[in-house]
Amino acid sequence: MTLRAVMVLALFGLMAVSGASAAETTAAPQASNASATISKAKSTSRVSGTVAAGNTKAQSTRKSRERKPLHPSEGQLAGLTHSGDPLRLKSHVALVVDQDTDEVLFEKNTHAVLPIASITKLMTALVTVESGLSLDEELKVTSEEMVRAGVRSNLRPGLTMSRGTALHLALMSSENRAAQLLGRTYPGGLSDFVEAMNAKARMLGMDDSHFVDPTGLSPDNRSSANDLVRLVKAAYEHEVIREYSVSGELALPVGKRTVRYGNTNRLTANPDWDIGLQKTGYISAAGRCLVMQAVIEGKRVVMVLLDSVGKYSRIADAQRIRNWLESNGPAPAAFPAKSAGSAGDVKPI
Repeated sequence: MTLRAVMVLALFGLMAVSGASAAETTAAPQASNASATISKAKSTSRVSGTVAAGNTKAQSTRKSRERKPLHPSEGQLAGLTHSGDPLRLKSHVALVVDQDTDEVLFEKNTHAVLPIASITKLMTALVTVESGLSLDEELKVTSEEMVRAGVRSNLRPGLTMSRGTALHLALMSSENRAAQLLGRTYPGGLSDFVEAMNAKARMLGMDDSHFVDPTGLSPDNRSSANDLVRLVKAAYEHEVIREYSVSGELALPVGKRTVRYGNTNRLTANPDWDIGLQKTGYISAAGRCLVMQAVIEGKRVVMVLLDSVGKYSRIADAQRIRNWLESNGPAPAAFPAKSAGSAGDVKPI
């Protein structure tokens, strides 16, 4: 074999070795990538948080976040959140009074004048009942009752119902269109009805209170805890208001179907409670509100809870107050009153 042939063979050998090395170098990352992809697929197919069969419950790795209200209430804006109390209530304002002696059993920020939402409907009911208008009179829903409340209503234009039924729905289910219907069909119309609401407030000595509509949808319907005790006591004098406010259910024919309404206050269905009158309320500016007359430990009490934080906190606060009253513990210390808006002095109830 000539020297040239040997050199050619050597050159081909080097090229073959180099090619094999290059192929191995290219295949290595490809194999590595494939392996990683398979491993990732296997890992993602597993159920997150699973454990071996045994005692531990699976927990999600996703962090749960409580949805905050879109707008703070006036009580929060006024700084009432930071006024603590021995019962650690979630309500920014609280007042509990002996109905028969006017003795203050518990108080918290009673000077504050705040929006009261659908607690307004208690004044709507009081003006309606004391007007002497027939509760049997048939009323027709019109477009004027189509108030925007952020909740669905089955009361549409053309539907007829008695004034008593509208009163029942307004008190028990806090039906806004029913309350609006009561105001519009008052002699003189809605403006005269609102004027009558404010006149009744002045007559009762509710000097911190002001009303602009019969529903409570406007944050300009305002009052204080002391004033609302007066309102509850006045409304309690009327049997029909007591009965309708604590009623558990009402079936209303709407077209070809029957709509069943329930009470907005679940405590009315609790056999452990003896509630004689109640009303709930909510708009964002007012927070969750509740007023009640109840018998606790043989004592008739009026309870006012305003601007409570949390969907069920006003109910929990009412239960907490009841537990404290039943425990016969020492009376909680009074708290310095904080003003919100045009708060006035606390007056005898």
